[in-house]
Amino acid sequence: MKTTRFVSIVTAILFVALAAWAADNMLDIPVKDALASPKSGNKLDVPFYMDGQKHGKVVKKMGEYTSNKRTNAFGKSSQEACHIAFLSALIALQERAQKEGGNAVVDVYSNTKNQELKSATDYRCAAGTFVANVVLKGTVAELAK
Repeated sequence: MKTTRFVSIVTAILFVALAAWAADNMLDIPVKDALASPKSGNKLDVPFYMDGQKHGKVVKKMGEYTSNKRTNAFGKSSQEACHIAFLSALIALQERAQKEGGNAVVDVYSNTKNQELKSATDYRCAAGTFVANVVLKGTVAELAK
């Protein structure tokens, strides 16, 4: 009986320790750092504008869309994992713009873990030991040429 109780206590302590170790850190990261990272490549064909960034006149709005992307963070720095998740989220918004007939995504902002960040320069990422997550919202639009 004492052994069973001991094992239960040790298991509970390990569970709490692992949960704390795997907890997400909310990071606000400059967009320019993600775009300058080696992972960015030339994958973005549709221009995007963060909330507050200047852009051309909007001729037509096709709707606001959400992109929720995660990436494996194990063995990567939080910043590297967040860059990958951010770029994946942008690519998903780009694909939506192309599908809807838009030529840009405007007013892009973070809403990761329901924590909104409207910034012309930064995005928000939840970085954990095993997973990094970025949620972006943006409006697909047709800008005047």
